[in-house]
Amino acid sequence: MQHSSLLVVLASSLLALGCPGDDGEPEADGSGSSSGGGSSSGGEGATTDTGPSDGSGTDSSTGGTTELPEPLPPLDAAPTTVDERIVPTHEVASEPTLDPRVPDERQQLLDEGYGEHELGPGEPILELDPGGPVPPAPGPGASLLTRFVHLADTQIADDESPLRLVAVDSLFISGAFRPQETHGCQITNAAVRTINAVDDQTPLDFVVLGGDNADSAQTNELQWFLDILDGAPVVHCDSGDDDDIVPGEDNDPKDRFAPVGLNAPWIWVSGNHDVLVQGNFTTDTEADAAVGSQVPSGSSTRDWSMPGGPVSTSPVVADPARALVDTPTLLELVMASGDGHGVTADTIASGRATFAWDVAGTDLRMVVVDSTAPTSDSNGVITDADVEDLVRPLLDQAEADGKLVIVSTHHASGTLSDGAGLGSDPVPGALTPDDWRAFLAEYPNVIAHLCGHSHVHRATYVQPMGTRGYWEVITAAIADWPHQMRIVEVHDQDNGWLTITGIALDYSTEGDPLATEGRALGILDFTSNWVVDGSGTPEDRNVRLWIEAP
Repeated sequence: MQHSSLLVVLASSLLALGCPGDDGEPEADGSGSSSGGGSSSGGEGATTDTGPSDGSGTDSSTGGTTELPEPLPPLDAAPTTVDERIVPTHEVASEPTLDPRVPDERQQLLDEGYGEHELGPGEPILELDPGGPVPPAPGPGASLLTRFVHLADTQIADDESPLRLVAVDSLFISGAFRPQETHGCQITNAAVRTINAVDDQTPLDFVVLGGDNADSAQTNELQWFLDILDGAPVVHCDSGDDDDIVPGEDNDPKDRFAPVGLNAPWIWVSGNHDVLVQGNFTTDTEADAAVGSQVPSGSSTRDWSMPGGPVSTSPVVADPARALVDTPTLLELVMASGDGHGVTADTIASGRATFAWDVAGTDLRMVVVDSTAPTSDSNGVITDADVEDLVRPLLDQAEADGKLVIVSTHHASGTLSDGAGLGSDPVPGALTPDDWRAFLAEYPNVIAHLCGHSHVHRATYVQPMGTRGYWEVITAAIADWPHQMRIVEVHDQDNGWLTITGIALDYSTEGDPLATEGRALGILDFTSNWVVDGSGTPEDRNVRLWIEAP
């Protein structure tokens, strides 16, 4: 199917979904958030046919011939949202009026204060239990089992790719455009810098991803992400022509920079945007277009040869670094980066990013499960074959080893499907949400299911009939408001109960002008009513979740 035909199917399918924000249900890309609105200035009216300036394609991954930039210094501290919260100072517009895709209108929104914020009071940690017996007081031997960070949905984007869908961004098509996406690399680096400060205060055992690390399954996007987390000497988040939006070094998001790199080990999790174009289309349908110069019918990208990077449908400078990846190619990239981040040759041979990872010195095991669809569907797909061949053996072994288990997928249970989105055939043996919940609940040592994808904080106790149950915890996106991650701590309370404490964490932009710009644009996206609020309720954010020990 051609890209333009897929686009028509996408738009019509999403219109049938209704307004975004339904609890746990998928939206345009399954994210539960929307980076678009019904402004009359969007669509074709936001598009210019001015092509990029002349020039040859550049190395859009890393490198350079001049002196390498220096990484930002460590932060002195990283306050959590228990201490203080980022709060927009401008109220959220009742409806979108100005269009942030249009440079002059985006600047007007900034001038009117839509991107400004203040520090508001923190929120306490709320105690939540499954219902039934009230947990007793902690015993004298209560202890911390593990402390880690859940980092979800960074969605680093090549915003000059010919496969972008900028002009179709609307309330019903999530994330086709974000005004902050040009700063995605700097925002992710700021998140890493913040995590390192958390680690400096009280050591972390690891960082686990939430998936959707890249935005459109492109090699360059994935390599930028890997290099930022692994602390490569330099990252250059630019493609095609070598854009210098503001003349000079280290003063615009297209310039090279030195990432700080995570101090703690980190674990890979795949999301639909990591293996599907824009999180929706299989890569085999778009492979040639991705590395070409023509913008396919129905697509639209950004032209950074023009001030403000307006929307464009004109030819781009081709770049082989935009090559699309499938799951085996993706996993090879991950395994080759740093320590492999949980991915092994056996993982690659299985064709799925499903594996186990032990937390050293503890009785806790992470079981990562690949929930991405093999079809053009943003929803998750986990099949009977996945369960019986890959997941069940891992959980059986964990139970035999006496390990507590946290399962980590990109998709929450409510966003699992049969993969029949956008005209695809149903995937044989696909589990329903209830099938998946019942399967996990078979294992009394599974204490939590950690997810991303929905771009909203959620904490829900899942208890199929006749089981003890487990907690399903969704962390909001770095890519969209509230632009947060979570600190997670698991304690043995020495009273027959465990607790899973989740604390929302804002990334810090202290001494980081480009991440500061990115934050303002992300807040603008929210306050101008082009994206829904992913904050959840207080009972979803800073929480201590009690569960009986197995």
